[in-house]
Order: sequence, then C-alpha cells, then structure tokens
Amino acid sequence: MIFGFAIYDLLSWLLAAFFLVGALGNWAAPGHVREDYVRWGYPDWFHRLTGVLELIVAILLIAALSRAWGMALGAAIMVAAIATLLRHHEFRHALLPTGVLIVIAITALSA
Repeated sequence: MIFGFAIYDLLSWLLAAFFLVGALGNWAAPGHVREDYVRWGYPDWFHRLTGVLELIVAILLIAALSRAWGMALGAAIMVAAIATLLRHHEFRHALLPTGVLIVIAITALSA
C-alpha cells in the first residue's frame, strides 16, 4: 500500500493515464504521427481507430470491475504496436510499448 492505495490501483491508474495521453495523441495525430502510420502501411483513418481503442482502455482501467478487460485490450494494442515496430526495424521505438506491456503484466499479476 502506498498512501492508502494498493499497488494494483496505482499501476492501473498510471496505465489509464498513459493510454489517455496516447488516445489524445493518436486522435489529434500531428504530422509526424500520420507519417508514421503511412510509412507502416496503415490506412489514413487508422490513427483515429487506435485513439478510440486507447481511450476505451483508459476508461476500462479506471474502474476495478473492468480492469481485466482494459488490461487485455491494452496488452493487445501494445503487442500490435511492438509487432509493427519490429516489422519495420524500429527496434528502439519498440522499447516503450514493450515496457508498457511489462507494466500491464505486473499489474495483472499484482491483482
């Protein structure tokens, strides 16, 4: 417990914040983000789909009853991101989603 909160709760909320920021960034998609999606071969609208899915993850992670679903969807998104980045030989960029996937696993195991 930290400040009266279980580690599970704190990690879930941190993950929710991460996915919320990701959702906003993917929805707004500044030029370099759109260029990345094009370079990876995704359709023009795919960044918006990613943003919506990340927003759903953030919402699911907030409530204890839906956290398992949020972690499952968040893990799937991170696996897809890692696969995309590795396929395009962007190994350094794959470190962040790999780290997030590890935090999701730690959070799930701490439940």
